[in-house]
Amino acid sequence: MDETTRTVRDRLLDGVLVAITAVIGVTSVLERAGAGASPSWPLVPDLAAVVVACAALWWRRRSPVVLAAALIALSAVADAVTAAVAVALFTVAARRTARDTAVLFAAALLAFGVHHLLRPDPMWPLLVVAGWLVALYVAAVAWGLAARSRRQLIESLRERATVAEVEARLRAERLQHEARETLAREMHDVLGHRLSLLSVHAGAMTYHRDASREEMGRAAEVVRENAHRALQDLREVIGVLRAPVGELPTPGVVDVPALVEEAVRAGTPVELHDEAGVTTTDQAVGSAVGRTLYRLVQEGLTNVRVHAACAPVVVRIAGRPGDHLAVEVVNARPPGPPGEPGSGNGLRGLAERAALIGGHLEHGPTDTGGWRVGMWLSWPR
Repeated sequence: MDETTRTVRDRLLDGVLVAITAVIGVTSVLERAGAGASPSWPLVPDLAAVVVACAALWWRRRSPVVLAAALIALSAVADAVTAAVAVALFTVAARRTARDTAVLFAAALLAFGVHHLLRPDPMWPLLVVAGWLVALYVAAVAWGLAARSRRQLIESLRERATVAEVEARLRAERLQHEARETLAREMHDVLGHRLSLLSVHAGAMTYHRDASREEMGRAAEVVRENAHRALQDLREVIGVLRAPVGELPTPGVVDVPALVEEAVRAGTPVELHDEAGVTTTDQAVGSAVGRTLYRLVQEGLTNVRVHAACAPVVVRIAGRPGDHLAVEVVNARPPGPPGEPGSGNGLRGLAERAALIGGHLEHGPTDTGGWRVGMWLSWPR
């Protein structure tokens, strides 16, 4: 509900309460005058008190405690404002603390006692008047407390809805960010390997124009094959993005020998030592572990081609089920000058992959001038 609608509703409620208070107050004054009670008190002051009380109710939301205290003090000499006091107690109960409500409720009862001493009512017994007054004040306070509880509940629900909306937006943004990171990591792993092969052989074809036709043909075949595979990998990744559900197509540990063989055909001397036997179907590992192991070998071979071309590489896999699986890619000192330093995105991606499955990544130079990338992974039975 907007502010304009709320204001109109509140003004209508104020008008109804003021009208009811005026009717009750004027009726009380006329009944007392008609009964001839307290002839020493003129009729005009009582009517004036009713008018003042009704006019003051228009500002009951701005200063409810001050208004209630003033009306309670006025009720000690003019019982015609009793209805206005009830409205003021309702407002205090609805908008202020329970302590303020209790103090003003007790003050209202005390003011009634003072009024009875000053102007006792000969028409009704004291117990009847006191019981009616207490019931009126209790009803007003209970109504105010119920209104406050309802308002607090609505505010709480609105706050929860706002918080839920913010959390949903943040969760969606986080999922989108994670999806983008996953896509970037997969694009780096899938296409970086192929493009490094293209770069190496295209460079060889450019700088070794005196090579034989057979060598140029082999290099061209590697370029053609890897360009074709890069396009296939790119189609698979984009296809997963377009699908409503699915996973990025990633190979496993049994594909490591093919990866090594491909690197050897491309001119990188690679030796594979599978001491754990995980590259065959004899010793199966989980899909997440196998996927991470493959990405480590792929990233290691890609980095060797880019930063240490033609350097000998050793890929070693060791471990046993129920303990751990250790994988390392070690290259010797390159025969030529080292390549340009990389951005490190691939290693960061590998570290994130390892951390997700409870492992860790190590990398750094070796004593012989080469480079080592190793990963420790848990291998449950």
